[in-house]
Amino acid sequence: MPKPNDAMIEYWNGPGARRWLAANERIERALAPISEILFAWANPRRGERAVDIGCGFGRTTVELSRRTGVEALGLDVSAPMLERARALGGARFELGDASEYAFGEPFDLMFSRFGVMFFGDPAAAFAHLRTGARRLAFVCWRAFADNAWAFAPFTAARAYLPPQEAQDPHAPGPFGLADGDRLRTILEGAGWRDVAIEPCASVMHLGDTLTDAVDEAMTVGPLARAAQDLDEAALAKVRDAVTGALRAYEKPGSVAPPAAIWLVRANS
Repeated sequence: MPKPNDAMIEYWNGPGARRWLAANERIERALAPISEILFAWANPRRGERAVDIGCGFGRTTVELSRRTGVEALGLDVSAPMLERARALGGARFELGDASEYAFGEPFDLMFSRFGVMFFGDPAAAFAHLRTGARRLAFVCWRAFADNAWAFAPFTAARAYLPPQEAQDPHAPGPFGLADGDRLRTILEGAGWRDVAIEPCASVMHLGDTLTDAVDEAMTVGPLARAAQDLDEAALAKVRDAVTGALRAYEKPGSVAPPAAIWLVRANS
């Protein structure tokens, strides 16, 4: 029988993993400002046991352990990403779907940097996560239109992209938990207590130069998926359009458009 997360698991073991593996270092640098915000928000404590949900390449998992002395487990559905994560050392990594993973004795902290928006059935997933940890702390994206790092390139390139089907705003994906009221309803319905959801403004460092930033915009986010099957001529037009859109955010040594996120905490 198909499971709610099958499509996402296939994606993160296929084209999604390939693109992210090719841009690993750039992605980590892009997310660095948000990672710092999340570590302060989550407040991991020495001696605790923590699970990093959707750990990807494992940088956040290793940092949990290195910075705070937390015993960290990195969990992800992507075998290619975990292969890169295990090469880092410094933490334990396992292949698994957090929505059904057997956590055993509850961990102290369930932690995630953009790893919880892809659940096919978020209500069931967060109810299961509550059985595995005493508290929860994660970051997820707010509305697509509020995230210029993704929205500006996509909007600029729209005329050169294949027809885009109308998307369910609550479908699994980067912006699947963008509705803060719905997110609160999901968490409280799943049994989490003391739910705190706070908006936060940050940036995404897409590159040191405009060329680097365009490369990044075409590697991660909605534009990367929409443009993945374009021919070279169409891709060239997309690049020109994206270059024009991102020029507005160019400063000496950096192209860093705004990023709008939710900071989320709760207790089980």
